[in-house]
Amino acid sequence: MSLAKELDTTQDITEDVIFPPGDLYSDEPPLETELHLEQIMLLLKCLKWLWQDRNDFYAAGNLTIYYSQNKRKTSDFRGPDFFVVLDTERKLRKSWVVWEEDGKYPHVIVEILSESTANTDKELKKKLYQNTFRTPDYFWFDPYTLEFAGFHLIDGKYLPLEPNERGHLWSRQLELYLGIHQGLLRFFTAEGELVPTLEEIAQGAEYERQQKEIAQQRAEDAQQRAEKLAAKLRELNIDPDTI
Repeated sequence: MSLAKELDTTQDITEDVIFPPGDLYSDEPPLETELHLEQIMLLLKCLKWLWQDRNDFYAAGNLTIYYSQNKRKTSDFRGPDFFVVLDTERKLRKSWVVWEEDGKYPHVIVEILSESTANTDKELKKKLYQNTFRTPDYFWFDPYTLEFAGFHLIDGKYLPLEPNERGHLWSRQLELYLGIHQGLLRFFTAEGELVPTLEEIAQGAEYERQQKEIAQQRAEDAQQRAEKLAAKLRELNIDPDTI
């Protein structure tokens, strides 16, 4: 993902800090590719479905996080591709403004890599999320090369997460695994089950319905064949029960 456009700083800061308005809109550039959009939306849809009964989290994608009230400090807002904040009110927001959210920063961040932003995501943003945001779980994923890595904050430093036997990485904050499925990053339960989309749930239900219909039709066909055989045997004065 591209960095958020920097605020204009054409003059030196020679006056008191200027506080920006509270009602700040997100200021993120368009996503690099359609695949990046699909990946972000997939994470959002799956988590929101899984946590549909919860009202204590906020999840967003490609949304600006404002983390300084100094309007003239250009580096003090960033837009992660996907992030989750826990223990907060679940509601619509125009952006995430840290000083209006009890000082809360994201608990989980996922960056979707591209050729133009990979170095920034791996270096500058990683340091920012480690040293300033103190985000406990940080992941990055490239939907084209399938590069996937994750880190957990321990004693103020990001340490790499070790994958399980399926190559999945555990998020302590979400209590979910993240792993690659059919070329995209997905959530998995602690038991290793894929967290589905609503479309996948509907497809699964339709598949089960079709399988039940097929099984029922086969049973009916078998019954009809048995009845025809019994009738034929009776025509030949043969008791079907003796066969």
